[in-house]
Amino acid sequence: MFAKNQASHLSQISDRGGYAELRQLLPSQVRVIPSAIDQTLDFIAKLRKADGSEIDIEVALGEALANAVVHGNREHSAKHVFVTCRCTEEGQVSITVQDQGRGFDTDSVPDPTLPENLLRTSGRGIYLMTALMDTVRFDENGTVVHMLKRSNAPSAEERVTK
Repeated sequence: MFAKNQASHLSQISDRGGYAELRQLLPSQVRVIPSAIDQTLDFIAKLRKADGSEIDIEVALGEALANAVVHGNREHSAKHVFVTCRCTEEGQVSITVQDQGRGFDTDSVPDPTLPENLLRTSGRGIYLMTALMDTVRFDENGTVVHMLKRSNAPSAEERVTK
């Protein structure tokens, strides 16, 4: 069952045994991105020990959502962005963002670190996602991005032995 929140998007949380999952259905509106990020980070914080990588997840998710809304769906009112966030008992976070756009060739995205691209006002989202997350993979012609962040927090056993 999806529940509507104040940001005009639908969300659902479920416990799947071994991991918990948050699903969000977002309209293609830039204004809902901050609340979707906040809801996702709150969900993660309840399930995962803080390990300093929270800002990495926040920035990467923001870039993925902005790309899906602006570049993928082109802010088309009839299109949506689908977000799934899974958090395992070990603290691994996987996030999938899917748009309803036409997709793109991920190999044709210009490298933002090259001198000729340094002054461009866009084009850093994929670079940031791959730099901040442990793994990033695109599927379905670029309309789906899968991001993974492993936990860096020591386990209870590791903390005791230190």
